[in-house]
Amino acid sequence: MYLPRSLISHLYLHLLRTHHPLSPPVLILVALEPDALCACRILTALLKRDFIPHKIQPIAGYADLSRAGEKVVRPMRLSEGGSGGVVVCLGVGGLVDLGSTLGSEMGQDEEDTMSGVEVWVIDSRRPWNLGNVFGGKPCTRMGINGPNTERGVENGRISRNYKPGQGGIVVFDDGDIEEELEAEREAYSALEQMPDVEDNGSESDESEVDGEEESAIDAPCNPLRKKRKSWSDREEEDEGSDGEEGRRSRRRRTSYSSSSSVGSSPTRPAAHGLLSAAPRLASDMSNPTSADIIAVKEPSPRTLRRRLIRLRRKHESVLRKYYELGTSYSEPVSSLMYSLASELGREDNDLLWYAIVGVGSLELYGRNTGGVGISYDIKEQENSGWGGERGERIRQTLRDEVRRLNPLDLNDVGREANRGEAQGVIPTTASSPTDKSIRLSPEPRFMLIRHWSLYDSMLHSPYLSARLHIWSDAGRKRLHKLLAKMGVSLTQCKQSYTHMDMELKRGLRERLLKYAPLYGLDGLVPPTASANRGREGWGFVRSWGWKACLSAADVGVVVGALLEMGKAGVTSLESGGWERGRENRELVDEEGHVEGEEWVSRFFDAYDALENVESLKEALPTAMHLLRAILRTGTSLIEKRQIRHLRAFRMAVVKDGPDVALFTHPSALTKLALWVGEAIAQQEKESRGKLGRGGKGTPLVIAGLNERRGVYVVVGTGGGGGASDVISKKERLAKKAEKQKAREAREKERERKRAEREQAGDEEEEAETEEEAESEEEDEESEGGERYGRGYGRNRFGNAFQEVVEETNARVKIDSFEHCVVEVKKEDLTGFLESLSVKAVIG
Repeated sequence: MYLPRSLISHLYLHLLRTHHPLSPPVLILVALEPDALCACRILTALLKRDFIPHKIQPIAGYADLSRAGEKVVRPMRLSEGGSGGVVVCLGVGGLVDLGSTLGSEMGQDEEDTMSGVEVWVIDSRRPWNLGNVFGGKPCTRMGINGPNTERGVENGRISRNYKPGQGGIVVFDDGDIEEELEAEREAYSALEQMPDVEDNGSESDESEVDGEEESAIDAPCNPLRKKRKSWSDREEEDEGSDGEEGRRSRRRRTSYSSSSSVGSSPTRPAAHGLLSAAPRLASDMSNPTSADIIAVKEPSPRTLRRRLIRLRRKHESVLRKYYELGTSYSEPVSSLMYSLASELGREDNDLLWYAIVGVGSLELYGRNTGGVGISYDIKEQENSGWGGERGERIRQTLRDEVRRLNPLDLNDVGREANRGEAQGVIPTTASSPTDKSIRLSPEPRFMLIRHWSLYDSMLHSPYLSARLHIWSDAGRKRLHKLLAKMGVSLTQCKQSYTHMDMELKRGLRERLLKYAPLYGLDGLVPPTASANRGREGWGFVRSWGWKACLSAADVGVVVGALLEMGKAGVTSLESGGWERGRENRELVDEEGHVEGEEWVSRFFDAYDALENVESLKEALPTAMHLLRAILRTGTSLIEKRQIRHLRAFRMAVVKDGPDVALFTHPSALTKLALWVGEAIAQQEKESRGKLGRGGKGTPLVIAGLNERRGVYVVVGTGGGGGASDVISKKERLAKKAEKQKAREAREKERERKRAEREQAGDEEEEAETEEEAESEEEDEESEGGERYGRGYGRNRFGNAFQEVVEETNARVKIDSFEHCVVEVKKEDLTGFLESLSVKAVIG
């Protein structure tokens, strides 16, 4: 089931009304990523204010999710002696069948389905598992015409009269389901109501359908042609095939296809359907009417079965095409949780700050509407940031919230003018000891500028590194020339930014706007504020009195570093004690259980740091160390020409060097892949004038060696041709409305001409009708082209990885929620990459 955006507070208000001291605590399953962590902060703040007990369970991957379902969720079921309850999945499980993964389904006994456990799914990853979106219903009794809709659920959509608390899976819709999945919704509902029939996929049977239908009237079916299998035989065969499939899915429990493939139709209740081949009752045939005598003979059961199979295949193809679009990202989870708080009237500066940090973190990890990868604006050929038009709309809403919740006093206006912030100076201090406000700031695309030197901040910026070719000596010289033209000496820019000359800091933004375009750095700083554009493109900064002043991007970088390296990551790596102390444990950790437990323990360090500014400041060296490692490793890969160009993508392997141990974490390896990918995309643009592969860019695959476990972590990123900027949704809807009006006008004109011809008896009607039909076909073809653009440029590495696993004997583990991340045994990497090179990895 899915909850429309307009009813986002419906379930929470019911939880608030029905909660009592003996109610079970709300279980929150959280992914190990900054966006989900910020959403968890918002949700727990709401629950604390309403005195609702809750428990947080970090989830590292699909195997961890299954263990949580077995150990934590399953005991909550009424059938297991529990008292039911609510499970909230933040950034977890949107792509898999949560009913089977969490063990909340009983299976055969429909009366006990879900057993009082209600699962809320809030995820930004796409595609959805349609079984969660349109299925996952609580226990419903069957009526004559299918499932009853008295509980407020119609074709998977929850309405206002829905009464929560019965269990089930509820997906929170950010608007995409109702706007884009109408065809999938109809196909799923039709499949759900169809009876189970055997489909052996024989083409010969299909070719005989037409002949069978034509001969159904003239000749009855010959019962001696072929012995049909009884339903019991088919059920036995289905059970056998299901058993074999079950064993295969248990061997690769974490794979994508075993959880979200459309190969298995939606689970249906027993024997109710759209078609029935049952014979007519004797009482109906005893008094034949004249209509019965002259009526043609009904189609045979075999013909009805084939028609049903054909209809089933048609609906399944709709779902299959949806899953084959590739992965993408929609509205961030933290933004959706802030919308819930706003709907409840609970928004404040703390919750707004968590939402801002969560939204900003998606760009750090390359998550956009084209999946994981860099994103370029097709029109302006500049890095467009997260989400294209929709992302900018969300950021603009957050800017409006900042102005609403942080109004300026008259004294603050004068103080801001004195410090130059009105002209675009980057704020580095608070306005008073008690100042904890959020302000808009013209943040340049530098890294940790308030806590680093200007030179280091520019040097480690992925945006600037790609365009100046920082990995080469010539690129470093270009950076020095840029600083010299700006009038900033190396001595000044290599000291801490907070200690730089105030006059230099006041004029830094104006100088960047003047000289950066000479080096192709048009998007380095946001444009000057104006009456028309306002402060479009400006970032966010928050103060904690005299303690600290941090931007949202700084906090996202630090929180990500804590999740990927931990608190003691720098000192332990430099001393070598981390490897020696864990060597004995890692030798027996082939499945990665110990590693996963360590990642989970880092979650709470990052969770506490979001609220404690002192913890954030202490973790700044960890973030700086990770940025230095990315620059060193990326420079080494490019300078040593270790990036090879295969048929479908570019490929690099990180297996030696001082920072190899850092890139065993998928998120850290993804940041390295984005740094290298942006450099490659910029080289393509400079050499060809546009991105390669028809504007989609060349994808990149990077493998990082985990020597202790004997595996390679493999990440596949897109090449920069983001799907969001091909044509905006607003333009698409406007074109669709125009075509609909034109079609209606043509229809009226056609009716008028037809009436005139009927009166005049004109014989040219047929030719004109053919011309009109041709024009309609052209319109349909153009609309089909727009539908084809739906999956353009999306990251399809998850689909390609799954195809390689099914076709080869490579030992691959697909456990990450990012389906563009897999683990491959060290010995199988070469064969895995060879098979992958012939797959379509970009939509």
